[in-house]
Amino acid sequence: MKVAVASDHAGFALKQNIAEFIKTLGHEVLDLGTQDETTAVDYPDFAEKIGVALLENKANRGILICGSGVGASVAANKVPGIRAGLCHDTYSAHQGVEHDAMNVLVLGGRVIGIALARELVTAYLGAEFTGEERHLRRLNKVAALEQKFTK
Repeated sequence: MKVAVASDHAGFALKQNIAEFIKTLGHEVLDLGTQDETTAVDYPDFAEKIGVALLENKANRGILICGSGVGASVAANKVPGIRAGLCHDTYSAHQGVEHDAMNVLVLGGRVIGIALARELVTAYLGAEFTGEERHLRRLNKVAALEQKFTK
């Protein structure tokens, strides 16, 4: 699987660690920046990069990190077709994929530690969408909402 990773300056250190960890799991990493933690940058720019990479099929899934994860999650979900979830527990990290077809895992670099982040990434990348009727029905409603408010 090809995984796009991106962060703002507040998530940089965790992004670097997670990118290397993803490789040990046998996946390919597409690093979309930022490239240091000393230059302040804006999380919406990196949310957009993740969204574009997924929409253009340059990656299968994304992992986006900012300080708390909240801003990055809000921004990523503005991109049509992106289903980003801020997760700080393993149940949500896999269930978000299995039930909601989550394609971007959002993490708070100032909220969680490396060990938990690795558990979340493992759960997220190991999960598959079930395709059950009830989940498809709900996703269709989400897509309808997206269409309704983007006209």
